[in-house]
Amino acid sequence: MKAEILKALKKRPQRQVLTASNILLTAYILIALAAPAIAPQNPYDPLQVYGWEASSPPGTQGSGGYLYLLGTDGLGRDILSCILYGLRISLVVSVTSAAIAALIGLTAGVSAAYFGKWVDVAIMRLVDLQLSLPTILIALIAIVTLGPGIDRIILALIIAQWATYARLARGIALSEAHKPYMDAARLLRMPTSRIIFRHLLPNSIGPAVTLIPIEIGHAVALEATLSFLGLGIPIDKPSLGSTVANGFQYLMTGQYWISLFPGLALFGLIASINLVGEDVRRRLDPRSRAA
Repeated sequence: MKAEILKALKKRPQRQVLTASNILLTAYILIALAAPAIAPQNPYDPLQVYGWEASSPPGTQGSGGYLYLLGTDGLGRDILSCILYGLRISLVVSVTSAAIAALIGLTAGVSAAYFGKWVDVAIMRLVDLQLSLPTILIALIAIVTLGPGIDRIILALIIAQWATYARLARGIALSEAHKPYMDAARLLRMPTSRIIFRHLLPNSIGPAVTLIPIEIGHAVALEATLSFLGLGIPIDKPSLGSTVANGFQYLMTGQYWISLFPGLALFGLIASINLVGEDVRRRLDPRSRAA
């Protein structure tokens, strides 16, 4: 009885952290969806941006009737509005890239396991080559080759992330490829595409579901890094990474708020996604649950 009480007490802080992470991530998503309705200013509209109010400190009352609660950046845009709109871009880029990378990687990994021989060798050597390099390096090479832009940074993140899913899917599909239901499908002479997409792939994606939330958080961090380096989202579009980058040059002059508040929002977003993703992995992965 005493051991059970101690175990429950140890789990309580963890549950509180997970509950707070779920609430925070839900708030981020709702705020991103409602950004046009709740943002004090549209940072994309030049008619609502007053350049002479650039770098205004937090709490400044603007001439356009705006209260710059978190101040303005070097272009005169309201920092709070940039954060709200930036959440939309960061979430769209990360979720879209992670979903497409998962689809491509899972298909490639399952195909390598099913066909074997030279198909397996070709796909897995490419996967090994990519996984031997840092993900940020792959993303940098891709974005430098493709050029800046939202669509191009999504493509760069897909290129940087698909190999992780392919390696995971191949390992699972190898154990599924020779099970009785797969032998029965071959004996019935079903089309190869139907065997892969109707039978093998659905039975191989379970563990990948636990990887997707973590890779979404990774994609947010990659997008922010590329935007901070000036290679991601264009500077005129307020993603969280580009907003932090806009204020970097002003840090030495004491205008900390331009980078601080977007940086805190970015930190909270990545932390909440990673914690929720880790909880999803723990719940769905039997080995993690047993441990």
